[in-house]
Amino acid sequence: MCANETKAALLLSGQGAQVPGMGRALAERFPEAMELWKKAEKFSGLPLRGIYWEGDEKQDDTRNLQPALTAVNLGLWLTLASRLRPVGTAGHSLGEYCALAAASVLSPEQVLELAALRGRLMAEADPEGRGAMAAVVKLNLSQAEELVRTVLRELGEGAGTPLIIANYNTPAQFVVSGAREAVVMLVEKAREFKGRAIPLAVSGAFHSPLMEEAAKEMAVLIHKRAFAHPRFPVYCNAVGRAVSDGAQIKDLLLRQMTSPVRWIETIHAMFHDGARIFVECSPKDVLTKMSGQILDPAEHKDAAGVAALTVSGPDDLESLSERLENA
Repeated sequence: MCANETKAALLLSGQGAQVPGMGRALAERFPEAMELWKKAEKFSGLPLRGIYWEGDEKQDDTRNLQPALTAVNLGLWLTLASRLRPVGTAGHSLGEYCALAAASVLSPEQVLELAALRGRLMAEADPEGRGAMAAVVKLNLSQAEELVRTVLRELGEGAGTPLIIANYNTPAQFVVSGAREAVVMLVEKAREFKGRAIPLAVSGAFHSPLMEEAAKEMAVLIHKRAFAHPRFPVYCNAVGRAVSDGAQIKDLLLRQMTSPVRWIETIHAMFHDGARIFVECSPKDVLTKMSGQILDPAEHKDAAGVAALTVSGPDDLESLSERLENA
């Protein structure tokens, strides 16, 4: 069975998928993967291999993490590309940039440059700590939306405290983002809704209106890049569906930093369009686990045959063909 017959979709992870030592084994085996790390260091001006391969304490710093994780995911894809012809691709938040390289909308070098700038801008976007984020679990979508509305109502209209659902990750996991005051109140009120909200250690209110200034600076570099039509559809975060026009992909990427990540819609759209195997390029299986929760066979009878595979290093690459055959 060729990979095309398997109806495999490619997923690229974002922040939260990092692990110590990530990408080292791959880079030491494949020169093209090592070259990506060198380019990421050039664009970012940071000693990324020292940080992630030698146990530096700054591994969760957004400025370091975004170019480093992009180098890892791109390295996995470049060594995987000859083994897999996906029917479409999607990346979660930062991972969307890698998806654009996989689909040949942008080059790997252009994506690394954008990721390095994105990491710096997002790290510097909120020096006063005005924004915050929290993961909301054990609530469904309508309950999470009502929780957000309740907080905004109690803070008062026009209070200047934005709060939105920034990540629609699974039917029982959402991430809220906005003014710190609002997020703190939401964490407390989640208990009243019989849910739980966990503050996230991030440098700002990502995917919210508080990223507007950073998004404007990011747009300067994005506007300078020509976006090609993708070799296969890209499922964009801002709309959660397949897009096959380069100009439209560019417009949606310009919105990405201030718009929610519609991951539930993305996985549903991929499944509707024929994807039956989800292959994730990532240091760990974040997105494949989420896709299993989104396409729950108990609720979607036709999803019982869906498989999810994570490619995180050289051993996974070598066994991929067999794993696809057995999926």
